[in-house]
Amino acid sequence: MAVGARSGHDEPEDRPDNPENVASAGAADNMEGDGDSPNGGSASQKKPRSFWKELPLLIGIALVLALLIKTFLVQAFSIPSDSMQNTLQRGDRVLVDKLTPWFGAEPKRGEVVVFHDPGGWLEGTQTPNPNVVQKFLSFIGLMPSVEEKDLIKRVIGVGGDTVECKKNGPVIVNGKALDDQSFIFPGNTPCNDEPFGPIKVPEGRIWVMGDHRQNSLDSRYHQELPGGGTVSNDEVVGRAIVVAWPINRWATLPVPKTFDQPGINNQSGINTAMGLAPGALGVAGALPLVLWRRRRLTSERTAG
Repeated sequence: MAVGARSGHDEPEDRPDNPENVASAGAADNMEGDGDSPNGGSASQKKPRSFWKELPLLIGIALVLALLIKTFLVQAFSIPSDSMQNTLQRGDRVLVDKLTPWFGAEPKRGEVVVFHDPGGWLEGTQTPNPNVVQKFLSFIGLMPSVEEKDLIKRVIGVGGDTVECKKNGPVIVNGKALDDQSFIFPGNTPCNDEPFGPIKVPEGRIWVMGDHRQNSLDSRYHQELPGGGTVSNDEVVGRAIVVAWPINRWATLPVPKTFDQPGINNQSGINTAMGLAPGALGVAGALPLVLWRRRRLTSERTAG
């Protein structure tokens, strides 16, 4: 029975501390409970669980959610070098989108991506030895991993592209010169330290370069390795979308406009389709829910 529906006696907290009143109130409650609840009056008297008893459950749920987010949505990475200056500084923390690759989206020109060492790129690089707490926080995604051998560079060419750069010249993609002075390190040349090409990027792979061109051991410097300096799309963890830390460095990481110039894209149909894939799947998944909700509301109005 609802509290507001009671009559003939006061609420327990309003009664005076009198044994006779307490006894009569208890009897009244038992009679009321027998008529309204299979558990009698004890159901209304049941105390909520202590916060300290629920705390471990809340912590467990939070950790599971953090692990799922790190595995499927976003992950934090720390910038260990100066190879992406001035876009990224040593010590920056970036958030990497790991969701869209699950829907088949592939890296696109101009994106800043994190990828696993394709093999030999980080040979001789020392890996830090984290403590137990750092390992645990890295595992659930609350801090960047310090053990994984990952790199971060900008995508210059994708599968099917032809890339090249002669000394004192610009980087050329599919015959179009890039205006990369807007994002490479001030005072750098596009490739004078290591000219290359022309190189045909194999399907399913990418050609990457650092924004600090004269301080980046990128695709140009690994052409003797399997893949000819290119990186397999399967090795790409995801696209870096935002600088999250430190606070005064917060910024998004958009694709420079030079990668959108007409004629540079020789696979516009494929790339556009891949870019639209996540959105199309999202709409397809949401449509049945919308239709079900509309049908339910209609039936409720009809019944009313």
